[in-house]
Amino acid sequence: MTDRASEDSIAETTAALPPAAARAEHARDAVVVVHGLWMPGWETLLLRRRLEAAGYSTFQFVYPTVGCGLDENADRLADFASRLPGRRVHFVGHSLGGVLILRLFERNGFPRAGRIVCLGSPLIGTHAGRVLESFSLGRRVVGRCIHELLECGGCRPWSGKSDLGIIAGDVPLGFGRFLGGLQTPHDGTVSVSETRLPGATDHAVLHCTHLSMLWSPTAAEYVQRFLRDGRFSARGIGR
Repeated sequence: MTDRASEDSIAETTAALPPAAARAEHARDAVVVVHGLWMPGWETLLLRRRLEAAGYSTFQFVYPTVGCGLDENADRLADFASRLPGRRVHFVGHSLGGVLILRLFERNGFPRAGRIVCLGSPLIGTHAGRVLESFSLGRRVVGRCIHELLECGGCRPWSGKSDLGIIAGDVPLGFGRFLGGLQTPHDGTVSVSETRLPGATDHAVLHCTHLSMLWSPTAAEYVQRFLRDGRFSARGIGR
């Protein structure tokens, strides 16, 4: 079942914090935040600060999104996460970052794995990436990770032990709309349908663009809620 939420402005809305007892319980947990294609990682700062305010320790994973493939980057992510403190390690990935997290779990899993949230991730493929790959220059621009995602037809249906939550956006502002053919609704870069992975624990569609979901207080609240409860709402979509 799809859950929709609308938001006013970042300045006027703040993410809800869990009760003190819940905060104390997950204070030992770490959260690895993984950025998307062409991004440096600083764009996730506001989301990370909101998660820290909720009691988590956050760590930004930075990786070469163009020059290295999914498997190599997944191994780097596994090594990075293995050296973090905490009883559990949760993973939050934006766009390509979500794909990379799932590749990590497809390859080796993670012994202290908590929950996983993907934000605007093209988990079953990317129309925008496919269009760019049709040009020789475009293929060099999108790089090896996107090429491998398209080559393998997207991520496998989810069967991992960790709860997987997926957030999509439906405000159609972004470079992808100029490439044409992007199925609606979409967030300007990734179609909502491209984020739907069979086996996921829960899925939500928020009123934001591909990039603004990183700054959205509503999205941050949804991430916190899923890391805490394993669902976005009391209903969820089941498994």
